[in-house]
Amino acid sequence: MSLTSALNTAQGIFNNTGTQSSVVSNNISNAGNKDYVRRQAMLTTSLNGAQVVKIDRAQEDALLRQYLKSSSQDSAQQTLLSGLEDLKSIVGGNDYETAPSTYLGVFQQKLQAFRTTPGSTVAAQGAITAAQDVANSLNNASTSVQDVRANADKQIATDVEKLNTLLSQFETANNAVKTATASGTDASGALDEREKALKQISQIVGVSATTRDNNDMVLSTSDGTILFETIPRTVTFQAKDAYNATISGNSVYIDGVALARGSGSTATGQGSLQSLLQVRDEIAPNFQKQLDEIARGLVSLFKEQSISGTPTYVTGLFTWSGDTVEAGSSAVAGMASTITVSSTVITSQGGDPMRLRDGGVNADGVVNNPTHLSGYTTDLDSLYNALGSDMDFDPATGTTVGFDATTGIDSNVSIMEYATNSLGWLEQYRSNATTAAENTSAALSRSDEAYSNETGVNLDEELTLLLDIEQSYKAATKILNAVDEMLKSLLDIAS
Repeated sequence: MSLTSALNTAQGIFNNTGTQSSVVSNNISNAGNKDYVRRQAMLTTSLNGAQVVKIDRAQEDALLRQYLKSSSQDSAQQTLLSGLEDLKSIVGGNDYETAPSTYLGVFQQKLQAFRTTPGSTVAAQGAITAAQDVANSLNNASTSVQDVRANADKQIATDVEKLNTLLSQFETANNAVKTATASGTDASGALDEREKALKQISQIVGVSATTRDNNDMVLSTSDGTILFETIPRTVTFQAKDAYNATISGNSVYIDGVALARGSGSTATGQGSLQSLLQVRDEIAPNFQKQLDEIARGLVSLFKEQSISGTPTYVTGLFTWSGDTVEAGSSAVAGMASTITVSSTVITSQGGDPMRLRDGGVNADGVVNNPTHLSGYTTDLDSLYNALGSDMDFDPATGTTVGFDATTGIDSNVSIMEYATNSLGWLEQYRSNATTAAENTSAALSRSDEAYSNETGVNLDEELTLLLDIEQSYKAATKILNAVDEMLKSLLDIAS
């Protein structure tokens, strides 16, 4: 080996180790960065010696696709569970202390106590107060359900805005990747930024990625709608200022195509948006219908028949904004929000609670106990028995799309059982969603671990590689020292 050849070899080693150490140092400094993919300086050997030919990025497309799918599924399931937890909080959590069924049970007990002592004003007042508690619980639950819908609507608006921002960031990173790929320069940094945006997009909407020439990437949703191709597709949504039982929410449009909502306790949706739509447009409205049916049932059970003119049914103890007794068995939207106890039996409003015993709460000319006998219980017995008698409820409130019909609410039961079954419906839905959320969380954890193992930075491996690079550097310095000694010897001979 000539001195020139030896010097070239040493120079090549210094160049290679410099590049390698820079790559390893960058890996080590990003060991805690979840959005960083490990790099490696690739060497090749030729007649001119070894040299770094490229910086390789540890990209694993198959594992990335699995991670994106798991991320979308878990985001959808966790969002669904959060909405169900919000609905459960309306009824008082695990003990259901603020549920209409709880207040109905107390009302039934107070009505029984009034039957036992029909001459007691205290017992009458107790029954009326319990009836007011039932009406208030339905009012409050109805308001809270609409608040859940309104909050979901706001979150949809937030997620849509965030999605548009992420798509813009994805465009910037994708353009940088294409430019670097076309020019043959290192695109690792731009690829990391693009992948970071892609991961965040997958949490909002299910996404499928396809790579084209120059590493250009196209994104589509899980149902095939184009989300990004060269430029971002527009995602639009118009939020509502407020919600009630008669208001329907607006759709989310991706490139002009409405995004479908998820269904079932094991969410079929991908990403948070579809589950938010499911909570807002399916689960909460169905629970609202159940509340409305309880209200309709109370108005119907406590109705009175007026004999003034043509005999008709009018509202009795329980009335509402419509002030009518609805025929048939169809839910009346928003009835639970306006149900109240008639003022004619509320002492503080100038009413007489004994009207509940004697009849004629609201109906003209209907007083079944005109002499106000203290032992009269006929009407009280009838009303008490009615609470335990089967009646027809709207069958459409018993099941939800994707929910097992056999575990829905029976449409021909007593109002007491219907109110209890409504809680059971919500609790089973939430319980199933909880189990599914545990599964999706575990699946995401496994996908994340598998992807990180292949693309993440292992400090032990990097430090070991750094030691190998150090040995190469030492070998180069020995060559350089040997050349130096030889040159000195030659100079000494020449002199």
